[in-house]
Amino acid sequence: MAVVEESVFVRACRRLPVQHTPVWFMRQAGRSLPEYLRVREGVPMLEACARPDMIVEITLQPVRRYAVDAAIFFSDIVVPLKAIGVDLDIKPGVGPVISDPIRDRAAVERLRRLTPDDVPFTTEAIHGLVGELGSTPLIGFAGAPFTLASYLIEGGPSKNHDHTKAMMYGEPDLWAELMDRLADMTIDYLRVQIEAGVSAIQLFDSWVGAVGPQDYREAVLPHSRKIFKAIESYGVPRIHFGVGTGELLGLMGEAGADVVGVDWRVPLDEAVSRVEPGKALQGNLDPAILFAPWEVVEQRARDVLTRGRTAEGHIFNLGHGVLPSTDPDVLARLTDLVHEASAADR
Repeated sequence: MAVVEESVFVRACRRLPVQHTPVWFMRQAGRSLPEYLRVREGVPMLEACARPDMIVEITLQPVRRYAVDAAIFFSDIVVPLKAIGVDLDIKPGVGPVISDPIRDRAAVERLRRLTPDDVPFTTEAIHGLVGELGSTPLIGFAGAPFTLASYLIEGGPSKNHDHTKAMMYGEPDLWAELMDRLADMTIDYLRVQIEAGVSAIQLFDSWVGAVGPQDYREAVLPHSRKIFKAIESYGVPRIHFGVGTGELLGLMGEAGADVVGVDWRVPLDEAVSRVEPGKALQGNLDPAILFAPWEVVEQRARDVLTRGRTAEGHIFNLGHGVLPSTDPDVLARLTDLVHEASAADR
């Protein structure tokens, strides 16, 4: 662990000097890699997320292929929900689908705390990965309460989050109870990962950009803050990321993470002015840029690095996950460019 602590990724999260800007990619382990598609052939997503051998192999695939500075644990944000008994499935081309959406207090009260015995495959896989990765940090993760609540209430992915917002606005006490239970479950799941050996965690609030600042402050922030506070004593870097959250970046920083993830909509030097001092930033190349000619990718990546130098610490990433049809060779070339260009600027 001491070697991992001195890695460029962990040092950048802690806003310490690094010899080059660290880089990893959200969804680096997964559908853009032919070796991933071969391993996953015929295996449903949730089954893959519950098989330690498969988790280890898929997590390691991008580390073997790219010179990334961190691995991201292969799983899905709905895994802990499945583990505590929620009837759900991940349907290809759709996403998580909940068979019986949560719309009343009785359904909310059926959500229970998570124990390590609910996710033994997570502990086993992390133990295996830590041994395999050596000095390369492993990032664990979980879904944030708002995003999990949205799936549970809507029954699956939603464009407008109308049922979710109806509960948040119209039944604030029930909403608070649901969010509190989801926060507790998320804390339990992150503790399992940290105690098993992950070097950092990322809290994904993928859909929280659907709410405005006032609603975020009142109905979301307290629950995210509770999560970050509960794991603070472990001392691992904590990253907070959402999509379409330009107007929420300051509030997301207030939630208590060490690193605020920025999507591609807000330039990093602008994000610096929105996030309180004492935070590193992560991001934020538009994933679609990777389909442009290389000279465009290079120019945009160098721009991200230039803007990232205005932050107290910077981890290079995409502004969201790697898109399925991305050419892995472009990601490999981009990783090398980030290392070389950032090292030359120091």
